[in-house]
Amino acid sequence: MDASDVIFIQQHLIDPEICIRCNTCEATCPVQAITHDSMNYVVDAAKCNQCMACVPPCPTGSIDNWRTVPRVKAYSIEAQFGWDSLPEALSEAQLAEAAGGVEVAQIPPQVAVPAPAGGMPGANVFRSGDWGAAIPPWSAAHAYTNLYGPKAAVKTLTATVTGNVRVTAVGKDYDTHHIVLDFGATPFPVLEGQSIAIVPPGVDAQGRAHHPRQYSIASARNGERPGYNNVSLTIKRVLEDHEGRPVRGVASNYMCDLLVGDKVEVIGPFGASFLMPNHPRSHIVMICTGTGSAPMRAMTEWRRRLRKSGKFEGGKLMLFFGARSAEELPYFGPLQKLPKDFIDINFAFSRQAEQPKRYVQDLMRERSADLAQLLADPHAFFYVCGLKAMEEGVVLALRDVAQQVGLDWETVGAALKREGRLHLETY
Repeated sequence: MDASDVIFIQQHLIDPEICIRCNTCEATCPVQAITHDSMNYVVDAAKCNQCMACVPPCPTGSIDNWRTVPRVKAYSIEAQFGWDSLPEALSEAQLAEAAGGVEVAQIPPQVAVPAPAGGMPGANVFRSGDWGAAIPPWSAAHAYTNLYGPKAAVKTLTATVTGNVRVTAVGKDYDTHHIVLDFGATPFPVLEGQSIAIVPPGVDAQGRAHHPRQYSIASARNGERPGYNNVSLTIKRVLEDHEGRPVRGVASNYMCDLLVGDKVEVIGPFGASFLMPNHPRSHIVMICTGTGSAPMRAMTEWRRRLRKSGKFEGGKLMLFFGARSAEELPYFGPLQKLPKDFIDINFAFSRQAEQPKRYVQDLMRERSADLAQLLADPHAFFYVCGLKAMEEGVVLALRDVAQQVGLDWETVGAALKREGRLHLETY
């Protein structure tokens, strides 16, 4: 058998041990090669063209795994769904056997096929990876990642619950909690925009340990309380899925029921791109729904502390915050107390009694004059966090704002991504 008769590929695989199921890879893939079930994210070898678009945004590095395999024996998506860990790489002897005795060094590598065109403006399918930046703002602080996790030097870190307060009106749906975790004397450096993952105790119906659940950090880099080694999270109790079917979220209910003094297993931190700019007079536009407010709260609080110190001249802060009603909007009370010359807040309520439905993109179009100036300003940065369904509406609103003032959206949109100025993080 000649080497040319055997086609080997570098099959792209996702490590289930360190994947935190954030959906970044699936949202980014331009050829829809990545899919998932309740346990694992997997890559379809028949669709993957090795364009590498999914690799930079992954917060854990779980996406960056490869195995040399004969194309006809590529791991199926069904097999990958059943994995608890990656399979061992085939040895040279095994590869040579599959190639009919040809030395592995003589086996020609498969040439990656370029990604198809059409992912940018004009495509029929909206993909956040076409618009969202995979790099942080140029002035962002250095982010530490993956300090604790299954394949780090320390597998998990134990944190102590020092606070658990409901931040939505009692008696309403959307039971949302503000939870503070303290790390004691163990170093755990974080930045606004990063996330951590909680490891729920117990096992699932198949007897496997629950996989970690990711939550954005809601506190500033110097702690929920300045000078303390702690972080806060914004967690909504999950009692139904996105289709409205009853379901009890494993991690969300566990976290919302925690008492002060309880211990929690944590891995992370994660994220090196959804970070705030640090240079003076930089502007920040925050667009969120529900618990997507967590990173926005962190950024706002850090800017508030800088302003209070008198040592930083911050630019404009704008917040577009959506919820079904004021009662279901986290932190509604504290937000009302922030000075209007510090932050420009715009609320959108879609289920307010006797009021028309309003979404964040509606408010953005109403504030088009202000947003147009910021789109054209290289020191303005845009952050979107919340439900997956909001992404397309927000990007289309930005496009409309740009076009209304004669800006070429293809040029503006490409610059926002290239310069790390538009960040999309949804679930």
